[in-house]
Amino acid sequence: MRKSIIKFALCGGMLAGMLASCTGDYMDYNTNPYEATKDQMDRDAYLTRSALTGMQGYVIPTDVLLNQFLEALLGGPYGGYLAESNSGFTNRFSNYNQSQDWVGKLYKDVIPNVYANYAQLEAATEDPVYLSVGKVVKVAAILRVTDGYGPIPYSQLGANGDLTAPLDTQKKVYETMLNELDEAVTALLPHRTETFSSKADKVYSGKVENWIKLANSLKLRMAMRMVYVDSTTAQAKAVEAVDSERGGVFTSNDDNATIQATTNPFRVIMYEYNGGDSRIAADITAYMNGYKDPRREKYFVESTFTTADGVKNGYHGIRLGTEPLPSETAHKYSNMNVEANTKLVWMTAAEVAFLRAEGALRGWNMGGTAESFYKKGVELSFSQWGASGADAYLEDGSSLPDLYKDPLGTYSYNGSQPTITIKYDNSAVFETNLERIITQKWIAIFPLGNEAWAEFRRTGYPRLMTAAVNKNKAEVPEGTFPRRLPYPQDEYKDNGTNVQNALQDLKPANDRMSSKVWWDCNPNI
Repeated sequence: MRKSIIKFALCGGMLAGMLASCTGDYMDYNTNPYEATKDQMDRDAYLTRSALTGMQGYVIPTDVLLNQFLEALLGGPYGGYLAESNSGFTNRFSNYNQSQDWVGKLYKDVIPNVYANYAQLEAATEDPVYLSVGKVVKVAAILRVTDGYGPIPYSQLGANGDLTAPLDTQKKVYETMLNELDEAVTALLPHRTETFSSKADKVYSGKVENWIKLANSLKLRMAMRMVYVDSTTAQAKAVEAVDSERGGVFTSNDDNATIQATTNPFRVIMYEYNGGDSRIAADITAYMNGYKDPRREKYFVESTFTTADGVKNGYHGIRLGTEPLPSETAHKYSNMNVEANTKLVWMTAAEVAFLRAEGALRGWNMGGTAESFYKKGVELSFSQWGASGADAYLEDGSSLPDLYKDPLGTYSYNGSQPTITIKYDNSAVFETNLERIITQKWIAIFPLGNEAWAEFRRTGYPRLMTAAVNKNKAEVPEGTFPRRLPYPQDEYKDNGTNVQNALQDLKPANDRMSSKVWWDCNPNI
């Protein structure tokens, strides 16, 4: 608890002062100036709780409007999970011509709010558990920002999260974050079996051991992201992350990081806003339809086309970049199966199993084989979603993703059909099994679109459909995908020199959506 110094209240006359010391000012005069009062402790405890829970609301936003911008309109389309169904959305991420007020949300809403809450946390407590959990949350939230833009203000940010600070290279951001995760784990390990106030923790109800596993799981996620830019460090960090002596990573669905919002934002976005501002994307339905995936009914609800539309009902998604459809038409496509009380997911044991599968495929010591972790990832995902049939699914060596046919016949995909099957094949070449692992990971981490987009940029998998209509070919050449987000234009006014300097970290060094961030250097893409 932070110690506060209480000032004395001095009285005018000696006698009055003596009398007062025994009456009205007794508490002031007799309070130890180096110890906090109960009121102060209560206040600091409240500030600690509000700061930590405030930060938690920005990892996967619990606020509906911010969630819509970051998950439904940005991550959802770029990750192959969601598409817009609001006819008023003309300039949007999915046609690569998004409005300026959209492009800055991830940058300008997440960084300042997370940092302001973290500064409040540091001011309110010296407790290593709370501060370490705060570090983990900070990394979980802002990792998404650097993966979206590249260089960002991080190590030199002030307590209020002022964005006019110099931007760190993405390499430095990653190094700083990895150090913060290590520091957090080291500080939490002595308290491994303890709990802290559940009022300060909407994710794990104060269970310290779960936060250790989340920190290590995030470290594993970050290590894999670095594999094409620094494979030596990536391997070392991945092996450290899975070390059970340091707390280990997620291994069961009980470890999953989830948060309960007042109302699940996806429920509001997909059903209540204008009858639903978004629907399911064509990519995820094409893959899962082709695989006859039993999780479909857990993820989606069937489309509502009628016989008059000439379409057989089932799971039909909207293709990326489709020109705005009349809402009454767009709303016939499949929706997300989500309730108001459905929890938001940050990270799952299934994702971690697939990360370990990839590590093992690369020859790293992950504690098992690529095949065993691959199967475990599928099994964990089926269990997480309450779906049956994982064993039969894993034995399917013939089913292929569907080639998307638009139910209305307008935006069908004429490219090549993906050829990756489900059943693991130890005789297959490295790249084939990598595609298999990433494809199943992508299905499993639905609807974490920003994470899916990052992994798509890193690996090239799964094989997503290009935009039906590209309205920004100068930024994103036809037939390609966005590699990053441009900085908000007002950053050039408010922090222009620092932003210009940061562009040198991009490949090529310009603020375009086609420029690549530090870790985006897969030679096969």
